[in-house]
Amino acid sequence: MPAAQRVAGRARLFCGKSDGRTRLQRLYQDGSAKIRLPAVQGDPLEAVLINTAGGMTGGDRLGWTIEVGAEASASITTQACEKVYRAAADRAETSVGLRVGPGGRLAWLPQETIVFDRAAFARTLDVDLAEDAEALVLEATLFGRLAMGERTVRGSFHDRWRVRRGGSLIHAEDFRVGPDIAATLRRPAATGGALAIATLLLVSPQAESLLEAARAIIGDSAAGGGASFWSVGGSGKLLARLTAGDGYQLRKRLVQLVELLNGRAGLPKLWSL
Repeated sequence: MPAAQRVAGRARLFCGKSDGRTRLQRLYQDGSAKIRLPAVQGDPLEAVLINTAGGMTGGDRLGWTIEVGAEASASITTQACEKVYRAAADRAETSVGLRVGPGGRLAWLPQETIVFDRAAFARTLDVDLAEDAEALVLEATLFGRLAMGERTVRGSFHDRWRVRRGGSLIHAEDFRVGPDIAATLRRPAATGGALAIATLLLVSPQAESLLEAARAIIGDSAAGGGASFWSVGGSGKLLARLTAGDGYQLRKRLVQLVELLNGRAGLPKLWSL
C-alpha cells in the first residue's frame, strides 16, 4: 500500500514598529500553514492562522513562528478550532515559537483544540521574551464534543511549555495524558471529569493588579479553576487555569478572562459564543 499523504505546514511572521505603528516586515508560508492579516486601524497588528488541511491526524506536522520587534505589538488567533482526529499510526505534532523584543507585547490567543477519540497529539510552545516585554499566552483543549455526542476515551495528548524572559526560564510545564484519557481526567487531581480545559499565562508588570478580577471571573474551586501570581524580576506572572464540563461553559468564562487580561486589545474579532 502506498504511504498516506500527510500534512506538512510551516509559517513565520515577523513584525516591527514603523512610522508609529506595528507593521508586517516578513511573512513566510509553506504547505497547509497560512497566515492572513485583517485590516486594522492601529496597534496591535492582528494575524489569523489557518490550517488549510481542515484538521490533523497521525503523522501531520505544523509549525508556527511569530516574532514581534521592539516596541511593537501583535495579537494572534486562529480561524477556527483546530481538530485532531483519530490516528492510525504515529502522532500529530504542532510546534510554536514566539519571540518578543524590548518593550514589545504579544497576545497568543488560538481558539480551542478539539482532541477526538483515539487521537495522538503533541504540542510544544517555546516563548522567548526580552526583559521588558509582555505576553499573554493561551491554550485551550476540548476532549471531545458533548453537543455532538463525542467523548475522548482513549488516545495520547502531550502539551509542553517553556517560557523565558531575558534568557532565564520563568515558566515550564508538561501536561501528558493517555492512553486511558477518560479515566485519568476523572481523577480529582486531574480535572475531576471535566472535558474542557484552558491555561492562560500573563507576563506583565500589571499582572498582580489583575489577579483579584481574574479570580472573580473564574469563580471558586467548585466552578473549576483558579489563578495565582508570582513576581518575576521586575515583572510579574499571572497563571490561570479553567476547567468545564463542555466547550461552551469553558468559553463563557474564557471570553471574559481574555478581555480582562488583554487590556485595550480585548477579544480577537473571530471569537464568539
